[in-house]
Amino acid sequence: MSLPAAAGQKTVFLCNNDYAVLVSENTKSPLWSAEDLTEEQIEAARQTARTGHFTPDRRLPSSMQAMLSDYHGSGYDRGHMTPSGDEPDTSSQNQSFLLSNIVPQTAALNRGAWEGVESAVRGWADQEGEVFVVTGPGYNPDEAQQTLGPGHIPIPAITWKAIYDPVGPGTGAYVCLNTAKPVCKITSVAMLTQLVHIDPFPALPEHLKAQIASMPPIRQSPYALSHRAGNEKLQKNWKSVAVQKALKALLHSLRGNR
Repeated sequence: MSLPAAAGQKTVFLCNNDYAVLVSENTKSPLWSAEDLTEEQIEAARQTARTGHFTPDRRLPSSMQAMLSDYHGSGYDRGHMTPSGDEPDTSSQNQSFLLSNIVPQTAALNRGAWEGVESAVRGWADQEGEVFVVTGPGYNPDEAQQTLGPGHIPIPAITWKAIYDPVGPGTGAYVCLNTAKPVCKITSVAMLTQLVHIDPFPALPEHLKAQIASMPPIRQSPYALSHRAGNEKLQKNWKSVAVQKALKALLHSLRGNR
């Protein structure tokens, strides 16, 4: 499949054993991280102990490298885009801990809803045998950009995970606000593309990206959300004024940067 491109900024494309990542000079973070997630890979990952350590990615020019010092004492977690829990062996898992695959996330998001999103996607791949996953951050340039560390790493307003199920076939995306009280939503890839100005699946037809597949709900999270009936309360929370204001500002600003 074609991989999403970036416009108007310097980027470096990096290939790892089991995922690829496009890193931005502007953010010293991934614009997106992409993986072909299979049932066999997940089973191998279950047998692999989690032993990785966060490290700078020395393949990048120094001007594009996030450092451990950027996160030290920041109050933010180092949030994986491609999860270490998807990696089928120690070498691949170590690569997932490279800071080129990491963005700042609140502890509430990283240890709660985001972990639930990752688990839901693994369950989807387990069921279908294979899914394609693209994950990344989104920023709101309408507001003063909050950064962390000596490298001034921008803190994303949202993080997202888009999935293409070739068996279904179908697509969909999880979008989570990167706040102390995260709210997550299941939405279409078409809407996600409008929000972040990145099309995670440029080779797919537009009608497939405009529809939402029957996606699994977020697992083991107080912020669980499914588009299926029975989640009216969480749907109402997502439509709250504060959440909609943040998303509208993000959408407006990203549309303006085209």
